[in-house]
Amino acid sequence: MNRQNVTLSLPKALLKKAKMIAAGKEKSLSELLKESLEDKVREATGYKKAKTRQVNLLKKGLDLGTGGCIAVSRKELHGRG
Repeated sequence: MNRQNVTLSLPKALLKKAKMIAAGKEKSLSELLKESLEDKVREATGYKKAKTRQVNLLKKGLDLGTGGCIAVSRKELHGRG
């Protein structure tokens, strides 16, 4: 995999905490940031795929076995008729 260096400007307190977390996991700060970014990208693309799948399902509709014809009226269904 090709890599590219990136320069970040982070608050010192955040950087210090991130370094402590990385050290606690026996990882480099670079590895910790890479994993975090991968999670964010996976989350964003997974959401888009799920949303597209569900919108397509809503457009298509579900087969309820009625063939598009309801045999009872609303009043009959609710015991009002």
